[in-house]
Amino acid sequence: MSEVDVAVRDIRIEDAGEVLTLQRAAFVQEALIYGSPEMPPLTQTLEELEHELHDNLGCVALEGSRMIGAVRARVVGELLLVGRISIAPDAQGKGVGTLLLAEVERRGREAGATESELFTGSLSEANLRLYEREGYAESQRVPGDDGTEQVFLRKTLVSS
Repeated sequence: MSEVDVAVRDIRIEDAGEVLTLQRAAFVQEALIYGSPEMPPLTQTLEELEHELHDNLGCVALEGSRMIGAVRARVVGELLLVGRISIAPDAQGKGVGTLLLAEVERRGREAGATESELFTGSLSEANLRLYEREGYAESQRVPGDDGTEQVFLRKTLVSS
């Protein structure tokens, strides 16, 4: 898949059902890595997601009419908070996450953010590799109840 095959547009409240389905499919592998289906991306309700999509800078990736990726983001002060990057299992490893991350970073810069932050679990090696490849550096680790850690990463957003 090349970037020309994928269209990116704003995430919308009416996308909530499709985003939730995509999110659950995308995070099943994470649940297997961590040995728990009780992770927030898998237990989030449709109502919670709809609420989260208000005033959101996130976007979705479409291959034709099929949603293959989604990311949420919002700006707090000068910090872009990036969350729930979800890529359809059959589209993972094909650049969709990189494309979505670049787009929300652009949107964040336009909204006045000077730094971006996201997090993933310490066992999520593919996620950590992606974020580091895209210029993110570990800023903090927070121990979890299950012996793993949440790894927070930050990146300075430079104007292009």
